[in-house]
Amino acid sequence: MKKMHVDSVLKSYNNRQILSDVFISCEKGEIIGLLGRNGIGKSTLLKIIFGSIKAENKFVKVDNKYIKGIFYNRNLIKYLPQNNFLPNHIKIKTIIKLFCDKKNATIISNNHLIKQFLDKKSNQLSGGEKRIIEIFLIVLSNAKYILIDEPFNGVAPIHKEEIKKLIIEQSENKGFIITDHDYRNILDIATRTVIIYDGGTKEIKNNEELIQYGYIPE
Repeated sequence: MKKMHVDSVLKSYNNRQILSDVFISCEKGEIIGLLGRNGIGKSTLLKIIFGSIKAENKFVKVDNKYIKGIFYNRNLIKYLPQNNFLPNHIKIKTIIKLFCDKKNATIISNNHLIKQFLDKKSNQLSGGEKRIIEIFLIVLSNAKYILIDEPFNGVAPIHKEEIKKLIIEQSENKGFIITDHDYRNILDIATRTVIIYDGGTKEIKNNEELIQYGYIPE
């Protein structure tokens, strides 16, 4: 079966084990919600899958291709980091053309959330406005699997719903792994939920299990 398969991830910092024998998988059509307390290793895991940081051990496979590092990811995996990545002194319409193929660039440029910013430079936008553009660039890329770290940070509540709708629409042809500090945003759209707990991953079936693992209060 075609899917992204991640297994046997080991990562430590300063002799402290962060991730130990992590397993997570994602198929086209799935939105995997990745939960866990702050500092537990969610962002680290996404970066390891993408290949932007190294691990002591990892196994990442997309369909039948073994992903050794970031240079093996072309059109397979895209990653939205927590921090803004748009270059400061380039107009948004130019960034879109550089980042996307013609079809997706047209879709993004015509979206009512983006249109108003096309002639502005990134450094003229707020953090939330930049975030909206970055989400569209990553979600509407040609990659098969999309990793998204804190997509709703700084985004106005009314726009969060449109972003959720976009992700759900795009999940028809892609697989997503998404983490956010507000678990309710994740549970709204996730088809499966996974929590990082005690260095490993556990699949969550209901909110009672989130209480059991100490992620939310009773």
